[in-house]
Amino acid sequence: MTILDRPDSDRDSPEGPLPSLDLPRPSWQEQFTKAYHQSVASLGESALGSVKSFGALVALVLDSVIATVEALINRRFAWQEFFEQSWFLVSVSVLPTLLIALPFGLVLVLEVGSLANQIGAPSFVGAVDAVGTVREAAPVIVAIVLAGAGGSAVCADLGARTIRDEIAAMQVMGLDEVERLVAPRMFAMVVVSVMLNGIVAMAGIISGYVADVTVLHGAAGGFLNSFTTFAQPQDIIESELKAVAFGVLASIVAAHKGLGVKKGPAGVGEAVNQTVVVTGVALFVVNLILTEIFLVLVPPPFV
Repeated sequence: MTILDRPDSDRDSPEGPLPSLDLPRPSWQEQFTKAYHQSVASLGESALGSVKSFGALVALVLDSVIATVEALINRRFAWQEFFEQSWFLVSVSVLPTLLIALPFGLVLVLEVGSLANQIGAPSFVGAVDAVGTVREAAPVIVAIVLAGAGGSAVCADLGARTIRDEIAAMQVMGLDEVERLVAPRMFAMVVVSVMLNGIVAMAGIISGYVADVTVLHGAAGGFLNSFTTFAQPQDIIESELKAVAFGVLASIVAAHKGLGVKKGPAGVGEAVNQTVVVTGVALFVVNLILTEIFLVLVPPPFV
């Protein structure tokens, strides 16, 4: 008798049906313990990955600075790449920064001016505009726009080169991709950030002055007097140094994400999104640290 002729109960094995195994289900304590250990392991891996990414960013900053200095000294800096990137950043960043800076200056003066009128101190609007626009708003606005428009483009460009194996080909030929690609983009981002920072600060001050005089009917002399009283030369130095730091941050994060792209074209889009998010978060953390440092080194004046 073949196995097809056997009864259903005997087809499972030559010796008859297999005994059913009723395994005990894990208790909720065991399930909770397993989920807890998995969560801790996942958090540990995330923390370790964050530390490694931070170390890679710091190393890339140092390598880019050293490569820029060496290239300038040895007269092999990629000036054509620098000018092309600078022009591109200016073309995509000037109009958005002005469109953000002008309304921001107006809103800041309108909100602070209405409150100052209620407490009987309308002459302090100029001081608030000087501190809020020059120290904080201008470098932050420039950094956000450069990270969104310029940084994403830099990341997409380097990411496309990476997935096409152009970076690997440069390494095979003995060319330093940091010197040839990252350093010119970082230098261009810093220069454009410093230039745009001055433009945005001036635009914010002018818009705040116009709003105070025309909308709030404040005295032009009072605005200018409080502005010159509380504004210091160190304020513009602080603003420009922040612009430099934010330019380096935006360019290095974009370059790091672009050079580390994996998973093909889909990875390029993921890297661009990560560039904008990481730069935006790191921007405010670095801004807080720099503000605290400057407040200690250059305290506000006592009038």
